Amino acid sequence: MVIDIVVGIIALVIGIIAGKFLFAKNTQKQVEEAEHQAKKIVADAQITAENLKKEKLLEAKERFVQLKAEHDKEVLERNRKLNEGDARIKQKEQGINSKLENLDKQAKENDVIKENLTRQIEVVNQKRTELEKHQEEHIRRLEKIAALTADEARHQLIESLRQETQTRALAMQQEIIDDAKQKANKEARKIIIQSIQRTAAEQAIENSITVFNLESDEIKGQIIGREGRNIRAIEAATGVDLIVDDTPEAIVLSSFDPLRREIARLSLQRLVTDGRIHPARIEEIVEKTRKQIEEQVMEIGERTVIELGIHGLHKELVRIVGKMRFRSSYGQNLLMHSREVANLCGIMAAELGMNPKLAKRAGLLHDIGKVPDEETELSHALLGMKLAEKYGENPAVINAIGAHHDEVEMQYVIAPIIQACDAISGARPGARREIMQQYLQRIKDLENLALAYPGVEKAYAIQAGRELRVIVEADKVTDIDSDKLSFEIAQKIQTEMTYPGQIKVTVIREKRAVNVAR
Repeated sequence: MVIDIVVGIIALVIGIIAGKFLFAKNTQKQVEEAEHQAKKIVADAQITAENLKKEKLLEAKERFVQLKAEHDKEVLERNRKLNEGDARIKQKEQGINSKLENLDKQAKENDVIKENLTRQIEVVNQKRTELEKHQEEHIRRLEKIAALTADEARHQLIESLRQETQTRALAMQQEIIDDAKQKANKEARKIIIQSIQRTAAEQAIENSITVFNLESDEIKGQIIGREGRNIRAIEAATGVDLIVDDTPEAIVLSSFDPLRREIARLSLQRLVTDGRIHPARIEEIVEKTRKQIEEQVMEIGERTVIELGIHGLHKELVRIVGKMRFRSSYGQNLLMHSREVANLCGIMAAELGMNPKLAKRAGLLHDIGKVPDEETELSHALLGMKLAEKYGENPAVINAIGAHHDEVEMQYVIAPIIQACDAISGARPGARREIMQQYLQRIKDLENLALAYPGVEKAYAIQAGRELRVIVEADKVTDIDSDKLSFEIAQKIQTEMTYPGQIKVTVIREKRAVNVAR
């Protein structure tokens, strides 16, 4: 094909050249020379074509030889693999045949062993039958001698062992209980002392008034306003009483709510700095200040939970924690008290091998019922438990909040830890606003109130006056009377005395029977 194309091209070239010579009408000589050149070109083309043909034939032969060699090589490799596979199959067949022969031998040996075992089992059964006959005969002889059946003798032996074991178990149980009580009291004191020593808390008594200092007494007139309009607007917007008296360059802000006092103080500061004091401006400034305080409350709450390492707390609970900064309980700052309780709970829980993070969480939230958004008739413990349950807290935390004043039953181990740490924080010297003489007088009044009832032998006010334990004479007061006495004392305390929190009344009646063996 290539040769034909080359020949065609050459012929075309020759035709073109010949045409040129004809159209040019050259001389005969030139035509002859052209013919001669054309013949020469055709001869050269034929020679080139022959050479190309020979080269292509040689290349085709070489390619054929190469392909044939590769094919032969593949065939040899395939045959080699087939031979190897046949050899492996033969080896496996030989191994299987040898295993079958071994299995046949083992089966024959097992048959022999089975026959031997069968004969031995028969011999053993015969001997067992003979032994049972001898044993029955021996038991009949023993029963005849002891005048007891085997079941009666066994029953007597078991009964005697049971009584002896029960006596020893009771003795060991009492020893263990006494030892545990002794060690438990000692260990509890040690843990409480260590927790108190390791937790240092600042104590600050919150006041119910704030003094706002002025640059001059002239500003008092602006704050009062014409016919007292400004001061009435401030008191209505903030809920704080402003006392303007003869005290130079000072106004007293009076309220039992520290949050309101802080809003009033900041609002007055902005109004005095701005100089424009009128009812509309007062309402605007108070509203802005209230929003600023809300942001500050959230910031305080977030900082508190981060410092205590408490995570996953609901945002509303974080806000309530921040509000504690502006609340006080008997003069003790509520946030400082809750932080101290949380740290004490974490230390105690770690010492007892419990979860310190869960204990810290419960300690921080135990008084959230003291900062409600709305007034309610529930006690702060029950309200706090309700809030914690509403915002998805852990059941152990919910129970600890509700039980830290024994208003609900303690269901988790951390509940008594929260109660103990709350008592420790409130009982620190200087923690709460109460004069020592008043405290001692209240304790004495509690004890004297209980001692006034007939049948009462002793009365002790414990846990900083939060519990009254009354010991009665067993001969004069029955169990039914004890329940009635506890109720009556609690009712009398509630109607006649003034006290913080709540007081638990426990009546103890003990009956002892004592005899002496001589």
